[in-house]
Amino acid sequence: MRRTLLPLLLAPLLLGGCGSNMLNPVSGETERSVMSEESELAEGQKAHQQVLQEYGVVPDPKLQAYVNQLGQRLAKLSHRDQLQWHFTLLDSPEINAFALPGGYVYVTRGILAYMGSEADLAGVIGHEIGHVTARHGAQRATRQQDAGLGLLAASVLGAVLESQGMAGAGQAVNQVSQTVASGFIASYGREQELQADSLGAEYLARSAYDPHIMINVIKVLKDQERFAADQARAEGRPAPAPSSWLASHPSNDQRLQMITELADQYPAKSKDSYADEGRARYLQAISGMDFGDSAAQGVTRGRNFYHAALGIAITAPPGWKIQNEASQLTLVNAAQDAALVMKTAPPQAGKTHDEVLRTLLKPSQGRSERLTLNGLSATHFVGARTNAQGQTQALEATLVSGPANALYLLNYSARDAAALQRARSQLQEAQNSFRPLSATERAAARAWTIKTAPYPRGGFAELARSSPLEQAEPQLRLINGFYGGGEPKAGQLVKTIATP
Repeated sequence: MRRTLLPLLLAPLLLGGCGSNMLNPVSGETERSVMSEESELAEGQKAHQQVLQEYGVVPDPKLQAYVNQLGQRLAKLSHRDQLQWHFTLLDSPEINAFALPGGYVYVTRGILAYMGSEADLAGVIGHEIGHVTARHGAQRATRQQDAGLGLLAASVLGAVLESQGMAGAGQAVNQVSQTVASGFIASYGREQELQADSLGAEYLARSAYDPHIMINVIKVLKDQERFAADQARAEGRPAPAPSSWLASHPSNDQRLQMITELADQYPAKSKDSYADEGRARYLQAISGMDFGDSAAQGVTRGRNFYHAALGIAITAPPGWKIQNEASQLTLVNAAQDAALVMKTAPPQAGKTHDEVLRTLLKPSQGRSERLTLNGLSATHFVGARTNAQGQTQALEATLVSGPANALYLLNYSARDAAALQRARSQLQEAQNSFRPLSATERAAARAWTIKTAPYPRGGFAELARSSPLEQAEPQLRLINGFYGGGEPKAGQLVKTIATP
């Protein structure tokens, strides 16, 4: 559970101006832009602080230095080597990378977990450097300011959507303006993504890496799509819509074809003439890095959610899913028409349960009942409120005093009254499981980590027997680049997932 970034970034910063002509460092062509280089630097710096506040950084100075040094080496060979570049490893399990104007590039530990070498990571970073050097953020800001967005909102919004996935676009539209057409709220276009791929390959070649490495990067993303689709099919649900890098336009099939053609344009060299891909260095660098949920954000283990820092735990009913999002924890039923949504109450919401419930729920009527949940004081509220359109909406929620005087709102949510009634007993079951973290659960609340081990004779099946992963063998294949088949050589170092 983390604070959400979007409302912070989309503060009312409506700046006027029709723009001026700027020289694009990559194309060499003049283009109209609402962002000068000075504006890029200033707005990127402002947004950078919000990104750090939202995600947090991986607390490993050596790994941060490794990512930064690799990025700086690539940036010095780019079309904008004069910028003061910043490369940050974010504490997020999402498979993602994004950039802000002015030279701010971010990769998540989630994407590092699936890259196979230093050269693979260089391909990811090179792609993001390409977005900055080609001024794609400034181009997007120019289009979006034409739609009525402020300069900071316009330049940052695209990066936020890229970092959080396009599923947030509808929410973003509402938060920015009720009148802005949703078509302006978009990630990079097809030509921009292909240009960033091309620049990534070029920067690899300038760094003496094989530009065909970009093919590996796209294949990793394609394998992620296949894995997600296979898991959904096995569970009898539709394939999830990909987000962030996985939702890039054009599709990864098109990107794979295009990047192959781009890489083939470079003069043919023997493999010996390219720099070492840095597989051994890379595996050593990421060994010990958290995999999946981190302890700081809370971890999901089966049907249980544990948050060591907050000292709380909650259990989803059988068949329900746990979604740990930036601003809330959501327990969703199998039909996806009912959920228990847990949020922390801000300190300014009030001092008593009744005050907090009035502040957060804004009810027009209702009744409260005092409860005790696993030794914790709680208040259950049932009532209604009137929305902005004058319609009456049902309300049901429980406020719990958790450890360290923190307050948690457990809100009953459903598609309609019938869905709420069907799910009521399970919603109550989930609510009643909210509890202080026990000593035994604190051990389970620790993060899993990436380790390396020689590939055994028994293959991935043998590695899977000691893995904590739910779908151990396919996931181990996935993080090692063999989801589509094949095997590493016996004794070759591979990534494994270890328990604390």
